[in-house]
Amino acid sequence: MNKNSFISFPSPAKLNLFLHIVGRMENGYHQLETVFQFLDYQDTISIRKTANNEITLLTPIKGVVNEDNLIIKAAKLLQNTIQCQQGAEIKLEKILPMGGGLGGGSSNAATVLLALNALWKTNLTLEQLAELGIKLGADVPIFVHGFAAFAQGIGEKLTPASPKTYWYLVSKPNCSISTQSVFTAKDLTRDTPAIRYSDADIETYHNDCQTWVIKHYPEVAKLLAWLVEYAPSQMTGTGACVFSRFSTEKEAYHVQSLLPNGIDSFVAKGLNQSPLHTAIAAVNDQ
Repeated sequence: MNKNSFISFPSPAKLNLFLHIVGRMENGYHQLETVFQFLDYQDTISIRKTANNEITLLTPIKGVVNEDNLIIKAAKLLQNTIQCQQGAEIKLEKILPMGGGLGGGSSNAATVLLALNALWKTNLTLEQLAELGIKLGADVPIFVHGFAAFAQGIGEKLTPASPKTYWYLVSKPNCSISTQSVFTAKDLTRDTPAIRYSDADIETYHNDCQTWVIKHYPEVAKLLAWLVEYAPSQMTGTGACVFSRFSTEKEAYHVQSLLPNGIDSFVAKGLNQSPLHTAIAAVNDQ
């Protein structure tokens, strides 16, 4: 392989299989309980390392200033932390919806951290990369570690979990929801009792953010009401995406074919290991 060629890395989506808000800290952050699971549906980030220390995003996202993009922030954070004199050219093929609750931005940041750590041969551990990641966003560490997990705190305290790997229909109504708007809402439930997590009980848990969102976003409420007629369905994260569980791929595609007009959707398999780590291992073996 040409050492100057681009190398592609997956940047997978995640689901919050439930999301409980069990308290709020003095600094305003919420104490959460959730289970993260990955999907075999992802953005693709391609990177070519450079001899100069410039970080260049060749595919800017419309409406997002490059300096505010988590991809650039992640690259520069790693570069500054280890005083690396190398740089990178980065391309993003984006298919994950923004404002959907699938963790696209956080996943992109984690992919860049792991990929550049491998390409620059900076040899930081996953724990060190996760510590950098938490500075970029609460969901970044789960993508860095790459295993399905029961998460506590602001989402950074991770215990490996093994939830069932269903086929999911992920549907997004025509609206985008700001995470900040949900977590700053005065009428958001913040006192759900803490649980003793069990994979076996996961389908009895709920999403506290969903309760708030369906009051304020009729598009989400309407979609959920339609979907639950066909399969167990729930919002992921702070929305707006809703996931529906199926035992087979065929069932998921069948319900997708029935969705009302104007609903974006995709079908994907749940994963308890991130595909990103397989790609990183291949680079490290070269």
